[in-house]
Amino acid sequence: MPTVTLGRTGLQSPKNAFGALPIQRDSKEEAIRILREAYERGFTYYDTARSYTDSEEKLGAAFHGMRDKIILATKTPSKTAAGFWKDLDTSLRLLQTDYIDLYQFHNPAFLPVPGDESGLYEAMQEAKKQGKIRFIGITNHRLPVAEAAVDSGLYDTLQFPFSYLSDEKEIALVRRCKEKNVGFIAMKALSGGLIQSAAAAYAFMLGYDNVLPIWGIQRMQELLEFAAFNDAPPALDEKLQALIEKDRTELSGNFCRGCGYCQPCPAGIDIPTCARISLLLRRSPAARWLEPDFREQMARIDDCRHCGHCTSHCPYGLDTPELLRANYEDYKTFLK
Repeated sequence: MPTVTLGRTGLQSPKNAFGALPIQRDSKEEAIRILREAYERGFTYYDTARSYTDSEEKLGAAFHGMRDKIILATKTPSKTAAGFWKDLDTSLRLLQTDYIDLYQFHNPAFLPVPGDESGLYEAMQEAKKQGKIRFIGITNHRLPVAEAAVDSGLYDTLQFPFSYLSDEKEIALVRRCKEKNVGFIAMKALSGGLIQSAAAAYAFMLGYDNVLPIWGIQRMQELLEFAAFNDAPPALDEKLQALIEKDRTELSGNFCRGCGYCQPCPAGIDIPTCARISLLLRRSPAARWLEPDFREQMARIDDCRHCGHCTSHCPYGLDTPELLRANYEDYKTFLK
């Protein structure tokens, strides 16, 4: 079973981490069933966040009495020290624990550091001193913030988008983490659903021994697919390499990663889906995207107010209104 050590934390996990954002869409009973099955099949690292509605509560219910057997990672989106403590206390209560293994700042637009007047990093230090957290991490979608975090020496881990669609700068970031002994946790390992082959995604990750990929899991079938890799990891053979090269060709350039930081849209547009419709139509059965309710969603693109909210919040600097327009024009060709 391939394993990963998260840098200087010493935390070890099978090269399969459970991303608990999607279980907020499951009933509590189903979420508990999936989480417990994940543990039985070798998953020990579970990633959630204060922002994931009832995800923490479901994790707490699933693993009550098993605290020493799992690694819990969660996040705070707070921009103030007071909010930090409120989030931390809430997470501890819902997770039914008195400590969190890895507590992370959740995609801040700036890098919290001592003396920056926000008081956030000092709050992290105090929480660690009190034994409420073991290690300090940060998640981000902005390369400059991520690079600064790694170089600062202040963070034990970095969580950042990484997949076989990543560019050379992002690959260099992974290598820099290894050099600095900073644990690297890969989010968006399936690039927001654009990567269709779990085997190819996992085989690619095996080439980076310091990377722990997090897979967002909502259904039992998804869990079973990834769990199978614990005992029989797929090799990056010619077939999977060819698939990766094909995806890199088709998905190169500017495309929406589906991170959702542009939401909510004042015009009610489902931006992460609508901005990727050209890719989704060609990479999954088209019929589902052409049903009446989805046609209505796409038509909302005409209501775009050009308010700038999406572009100002996109960590990838995309011209989102133009991307939506182009995808809508392409979508219309499928309706003829």
